[in-house]
Amino acid sequence: MTDSNKGATDDEAILITLDQISQTIDVMTSVVGRLRTHMQQREASSADLPRALGKEMRPDRVLH
Repeated sequence: MTDSNKGATDDEAILITLDQISQTIDVMTSVVGRLRTHMQQREASSADLPRALGKEMRPDRVLH
């Protein structure tokens, strides 16, 4: 294999790797967004629970 062919192959491998990294980042960004939404919904639900029960959250109180 000549140097120019090897360079083209290396460039192609780099571009494929960069594309795979980009796809991985897209998937991870999506997962983080979904986790953030889930946690915000849980936070909102737990904040609404004491009001729904007509009780105030106090650190000295144990809820069963």
